[in-house]
Amino acid sequence: MSPRTKVVLVGGAAALFLWWILPNFLATLIILGLIAVPVAAYLMLDPSQRRRVRAQGRKRLGP
Repeated sequence: MSPRTKVVLVGGAAALFLWWILPNFLATLIILGLIAVPVAAYLMLDPSQRRRVRAQGRKRLGP
């Protein structure tokens, strides 16, 4: 199992646990915050910086 798959599985389990423990409104805010913050940070990058981030991802995938 790849490291990314493990992160997704743990994140999904944590989201379900939070949804079960906390009120739905609060759990939804936390889950959206975990998604919205990285997306907003990515969108704030310049186009050249975005290219560099995408290139790093491709470089890690393989040759």
